[in-house]
Amino acid sequence: MKKIFSLILFFTLLLPAAAQQQQMPVSLYKLLTAGNIINRCYVDSVDETKVVEEGVKAMLKQLDPHSTYTDPKETKALLEEMEGSFGGIGIQFNIVDDTLYVIRTTTAGPSERAGILAGDRVVMVNDTAIAGVKMERSDIMSRLRGPAGSKVKLTVKRTGIARLLTFDLERAMISTESVDVAYMVDKKVGYIRITSFGATTYKEFVAALDSLKGCGMKSLMLDLQGNGGGYLSAAVEIANEFLERTNLVVYTEGRMSPRYEHLAKGGGRFTKGNLVVLVDETSASAAEILAGAIQDWDRGAVVGRRTFGKGLVQRPFPLPDNSMIRLTIARYYTPTGRCIQKPYGDSIDYKDELMHRYNSGELSNADSIHFPDSLKAYTKRLERVVYGGGGIMPDYFIPLDTLRYTKYHRELARKGSIIQAALRYVDIHRDALAAEYPTVDDFDKNFEVDSAFVDILRKQGERDSVKLEGGEEEFAKSLPELSRQLKALLARDIWGIASSMRIINRHNEFFEKGYAIVRERNMDKVLKKEK
Repeated sequence: MKKIFSLILFFTLLLPAAAQQQQMPVSLYKLLTAGNIINRCYVDSVDETKVVEEGVKAMLKQLDPHSTYTDPKETKALLEEMEGSFGGIGIQFNIVDDTLYVIRTTTAGPSERAGILAGDRVVMVNDTAIAGVKMERSDIMSRLRGPAGSKVKLTVKRTGIARLLTFDLERAMISTESVDVAYMVDKKVGYIRITSFGATTYKEFVAALDSLKGCGMKSLMLDLQGNGGGYLSAAVEIANEFLERTNLVVYTEGRMSPRYEHLAKGGGRFTKGNLVVLVDETSASAAEILAGAIQDWDRGAVVGRRTFGKGLVQRPFPLPDNSMIRLTIARYYTPTGRCIQKPYGDSIDYKDELMHRYNSGELSNADSIHFPDSLKAYTKRLERVVYGGGGIMPDYFIPLDTLRYTKYHRELARKGSIIQAALRYVDIHRDALAAEYPTVDDFDKNFEVDSAFVDILRKQGERDSVKLEGGEEEFAKSLPELSRQLKALLARDIWGIASSMRIINRHNEFFEKGYAIVRERNMDKVLKKEK
């Protein structure tokens, strides 16, 4: 039970010096004794790794929803994602009928250099079949990834070629972009989307911001919808581009962690000009820190729905076997002193809190949201009323449109049928689409979802056991929204995510409201309006 002893030693080292000079707490002795009893007396041999890992998970579960344990494999994947790069072969892919389908290759990456093409199907990695065996996506990725410089062999099926093709690749460092979309909406308004906050996010953001400013951007829409957070430092650095020197961005404080303030350093690239931040109920952590700072300093308007409410600070503690504990040590507070963290404990099951918002009507009606006066705060410059209590409540609320999507559409989306139909269509028509629409602008203006595309979608739905309970009337109601989504997916698969987002944004309520606000001449007047 060496790992159990190591674990006790690890926790002992975390104790304050005064506590170490005294007797070890009874609770820690109890844990050590339990490990010894299991080791010496249990009827069968013990899987030490499993016992220790389950014990650590059980301890952390008693604390809060965000203190977590990751095993060595999970830790490695987490760190790769956060660092913004990993060793791989440079493809974007999806799974079609249990087969890896290449959507596109990374420019100048190993796959592109080797001659792998969009539309290729990877059926084997080294000597392991990955097609038709219902392998988990994570298992496929673990086979494709590896140290930069290591070798991997792919066996590929290509449309129009009877024999299988073999490619020997050398893995390289592949960058993962968290600022994946940036474009000019019109001659003065720019749009940037940040999907997470990693080690390279600030650098990516600055490059996007400078590029748009070079195109004449005067006002910015910053999209943080669906952004689950990440590195605090990235959020603080980006906030610095909008705020004045010494403006407080966020502060942290905990029982054993004294208050620590993060201040803007000054010299930001976009301290003037209209700013709108788009958020929703899945925007969390670092995304909430950035949105809260902009709101508290009246720097811009926050548009959308109340954010997730993840305001607990985790510190990583690596363990000897390369596993890791991420332990909550403090809470995040916005410049006005609002605690970002939503309540957790006995009142509402934490994992079901978003469903509670839906059932209570909060997501569809701003009047369903009630804050006690004790949570009231006032913004720094305009002294507008804002509230704490969990998450960032937007200045302009966008209700969830419960009538926009039919039951048929929701089922198609839930089972992945829409994505699969788009992949099948582009697989058949890729060359014809590229010839007919030389640019994404040509495609955007002229492409319409045709009967062949609709037929593929319907058959995919049938294959996935999606029932059309409302008959042709329900299908007719579903078709306009489905067509927009299918068109956007085609654009993504041929020209990339930025092209897809341009199409999606034109029919997105968050974008439409944000665009209307960011073009206002007097943003202070806009901010002072009633929510």
